[in-house]
Parts: sequence; C-alpha cells; structure tokens
Amino acid sequence: MKKSALAVLLAASMALSMTACGGGSTETTAAATEATTTAAATEAPAETKAEAEAPAETEAPADAAGAPVKDPSEFKVGMVTDVGGVNDGSFNQSSWEGLQRAGKELGIQVNYLESKNDADYTPNIENFVDEDYDLIICVGYMLSDATRKAAEAYPDQQFAIIDDAVNADLPNVTCLMFEQAQSSYLVGYVAGKTTESNKVGFVIGMASENMHQFGYGYLAGVKDANPDAEILQYNANAFNDPATGKSATTKMVTDGADVVFHAAGGTGLGVIEGCKENGIWAIGVDTDQSSIAPETILTSAMKRVDNASYDAAEEALYGVLENGVKTYDINTAGVDIAPTTDNVAPEILTEIEDVKAKIASGEIVVPNNKADFEAAYGEIYTLDD
Repeated sequence: MKKSALAVLLAASMALSMTACGGGSTETTAAATEATTTAAATEAPAETKAEAEAPAETEAPADAAGAPVKDPSEFKVGMVTDVGGVNDGSFNQSSWEGLQRAGKELGIQVNYLESKNDADYTPNIENFVDEDYDLIICVGYMLSDATRKAAEAYPDQQFAIIDDAVNADLPNVTCLMFEQAQSSYLVGYVAGKTTESNKVGFVIGMASENMHQFGYGYLAGVKDANPDAEILQYNANAFNDPATGKSATTKMVTDGADVVFHAAGGTGLGVIEGCKENGIWAIGVDTDQSSIAPETILTSAMKRVDNASYDAAEEALYGVLENGVKTYDINTAGVDIAPTTDNVAPEILTEIEDVKAKIASGEIVVPNNKADFEAAYGEIYTLDD
C-alpha cells in the first residue's frame, strides 16, 4: 500500500521534524496524527472544498500544445496547508482560493487537507497519494522535508511546493517561488513616507532565509523613503500565535511605532488587532488584507500565491508543468502592493508607481539576501543573527 511504504521511509525523519514554512510548532509525535480536513460549510473561505463543477469548455494555457492529459472532471489536485490553516487570511487561504478558481474555470476536482501541526504534513500528503491525486500542492517551505521524502518514494507522483527551492533537483517537483523582497520594499517605502513618529515596526513569523527576504525588502524600502526612520523588529517564532503578534505590536506602539508590517501568517492577525486597538497603521502580507480591518490596514505586500496554485494546476492538467524553479516577480505581476489604496496618500501612490517602474527596469535592485542588504544598508536587520 502506498501509505505504508512512505511511512517506513519517513519513520526516522518524523522524529527530527523541524519548523520550516508557516508553522510555530516544533514538537513531534511518535505516531503521525490523522490528517484533518476542514468542514467547508463552516471554515473554508469563499466556497466549499468539494469538487468544482466543470464549465462548458477549458482552454489550454499559452504554453500548452494540446489537450488536457485526461478528462478535467477526473483530474484531481490536492493542497496540503501549513499550520496557519486555510483561514489564515494570508498565505494558505490565498493558495486555496487560487485552487478553487482552477476548479471552477478548468473543471477539475480540488481539495485540501489542513495541517494542525508539523506531524500532519506526511499523513496529509499520504492521503492524497493513496487517493490517486494527479497533483499535490504543498503550501510553504515547512513542508520541504515531507515533500522530498514523498517525491522520492513516489517518482510518478507530481508535486508542487510554494516558497521552497530546495526540492528543485527532483524531477517530479515544481518549486513556486516569489521575489517577496520586492513587494516588501514597496510597503516599506509606503511606511517610511507615512510614519509621523519616524518609528515603524516589523514582525516576522519565523527566522529563515525565505522569511528574511521580507525583512530585507521592508527595511530597504523604509530607509530609501526615510533615512531617519527607525525600524523595530520582532521574531514571533510562530505562524499561528495571534496573541504573540498582538503583544509584540503593543510593545512597539509603546516604543513609538505608528506603522507595523507583519510577515507572520496567522500570527499577523494579532498584529493587525494590536494596531487596530492602538490606533496605528498595520501593513498586511500575501493578500490584500484590508477587509480584515479597513480603517487600520494601510496597504499589504501582495504575493500572488493564488496565481501560482492556479498555474500549477492548469499546467499539470495540460501536461506542461515542469520541474525546477518557477519565480514570480514584479515583471510577471507576481508581487505588488494591494489594489486597495484608500488609506495611502495620493502623492505616495504616485511615487510608488515610479518605484515599481524602476524595480521592473532594474534601476532599483531590491536586496533579497543578507550580503546584499548589509552592503547597501549596514547591519541594521537584526532578525537573521
């Protein structure tokens, strides 16, 4: 049986499971917990997680040469969330919304399994393998190890993983990456121009190379917009702890911050709540989070993970999904600031359009690693120490 085969291969690695993209829990269990699904009627955003109805026709993507590899109504794509959950208002939710759109527009079957902690990653993947899903999308770099083990165990199973390039060497894994430093730079620029106290904040969900890209971009944007601004920084060490996000924000407010950006998944909901209660600006992440607190969200750093999950499903359906790394950046509309701009001053929006054009042309090169950042701005980013 597929599940038992993978379980044997992963038995040793489960005990060493560590946090990697979107999760705060580092605890492991001796036995993998049963995969948990979320009842769509009460928890799933926008629509049910059941199979999507097929439209009258499906059209091949631009790079597809022929017809779907199988009847779309029989093509199945499953998504495994990170621990932030499918209703995190951010990364996981956006990924699921993109897959729901693929279900509607392409006529394929889509489903998700929600990971409550890192012990759920493997059994959730196993469930989709055993149910003969054509493509399994893993949301976030924390699923990197589980994805690799599964991909190696089942070379005929197709996988995609968001925000992880470690598995790019595997022939059956597509790594969907983003230049998130670019979108963070844009919101940092907005923060630097908006602050009245010359103090802004940044809350990160977890210290990792991938997450630090948000920090490098944000601090660079703040400093280019306002060299005198001070950036308060905090690592919540969790993606599903709103209480910690809120308390960190309250401390930053006490220390004078009047704008706080979070890249913290579900923890960021606490950041937004803390900003709302203290009457300061919050900056969202991954999706346009303005609906959460319309009077509080200044803007959001958009990562179009919805487009990435849609594209992966469509390309898999037409047999053109390639292994390796596929990167979304400002030139492909893969990153941007949120379309909701009611709270941003018009003159700042005008400047942002100019900044975007300069990033797109290469005139502004946003640092996305420690060496490049420190070469330009010094050792002011403290969360990668």
